Amino acid sequence: MVQQALFEEQSATSLARPRLGFLGVGWIGRHRMQAILGTGAADVAVIADASPEMASEASKLAPDAKLVSTLDDILDLGIDGVVIATPSAMHAEQSIRALERGVAVFCQKPLGRTTAEVQAVVDAARRADRLLCVDLSYRYTEGMRRIREIIGSGELGHIYAVDLVFHNAYGPDKPWFYDPALSGGGCVMDLGVHLVDLALWSLNNPGIASVTGKLFAGGAPLKDTATQVEDYAVATVELETGAVVQLACSWRLQAGREAVISATFYGTQGGVSLHNVNGSFYDFTAERYWGTSSEILTTPPDEWGGRAAADWASRLAAGERFDPAAEQLVDAARVLDRIYGR
Repeated sequence: MVQQALFEEQSATSLARPRLGFLGVGWIGRHRMQAILGTGAADVAVIADASPEMASEASKLAPDAKLVSTLDDILDLGIDGVVIATPSAMHAEQSIRALERGVAVFCQKPLGRTTAEVQAVVDAARRADRLLCVDLSYRYTEGMRRIREIIGSGELGHIYAVDLVFHNAYGPDKPWFYDPALSGGGCVMDLGVHLVDLALWSLNNPGIASVTGKLFAGGAPLKDTATQVEDYAVATVELETGAVVQLACSWRLQAGREAVISATFYGTQGGVSLHNVNGSFYDFTAERYWGTSSEILTTPPDEWGGRAAADWASRLAAGERFDPAAEQLVDAARVLDRIYGR
C-alpha cells in the first residue's frame, strides 16, 4: 500500500506541467500562447493585459486561465514561468522582477534597450537559476537551422563574409516605437537585433573586433538619438575570426515589396543563404552555393513563428534551469550599442 501510494505520488509529480502566466496578449502574445499550448508541455494559468479586449481574446485560447491586471498579480499566483510581450522599455524590469520571484522568463525582443539592461536580466537569471529565453524566432526557421549545421560542419571552409538584410515596408504601428526612451532605438532595435543574433548564433558566437554604423531618419543622417529613432541603418561588424558582417535594415523603405529579408554566409569553399520569398514575412527558402551553382536546402511552408516559445516551454517542463548561453544575449546587445554609438 505504501509503495503504491508513493508510486502514485511520483506519477502525479512527473505529469505536473508548468503553470504559466502571460503578460501582454496582443497578436504576438496570443500567437506564442497558441504555440506553447500546442506542445502540451505547459498550462496557461493566468493572463494580464492593459486591454480588456486583448485579454478576452486570449482567454478564448485558455478558458481556465485567471484574468488579472498586473505582473505582480501574475507572480502572486505562484506560477512557474511568465511570457512577456509588452513594450520594450518594460522588458528588463519586468523580467528581473519575475526572476527574483523564482519564475522562468520568455521575453519578446529586445530583452533590454542597452547592454546594461540585458546584462542585469542575465545576472538575475543566473542568481535565480531560472531558464531565460528571448523570442529570437528566426533562429527557429528550418532554413537557418540547416545553415547553422552546414557552417558548423566546416564544409564551407573559412567564413569570411556575411551579408544581412531586413527591410520592412510598413514600420511599427504603435507610437512608443518612435520614442527612443521607450523603444531604445528604431529599426536597428526592432529588426537589426534579429540580424546580429543570426550572425553571432550561426558562427558560434565569435568575438567582436570592431563595429561601425550609420543611422538615417527620413532620408537624412540621424542627428539626435535621444529624440529621434532611425528608419534606415547600415553597419559593419568585424569579427575576431577575420570575417566581416555587413547589415542593413529599415522601416518604410521604397523596396517594391512588403519585406526584404536575407542572411547570406560566404566561405572559402562555398556559401549558404536564407531569403524570403516574394516579399513574404513568413516564407523562406534556404540555398547552398558553389561558384555559379546552387542547391535548394529548404522551401516553404514552415511554421516557425512560435517555435522559440514552444522550445522554452518544453525545456521548462523538462526541468531546465539557467542556461549559460543566455550570455550571448549580452554580446548581441553590445553590438547594437556600438551601432548606436553608445
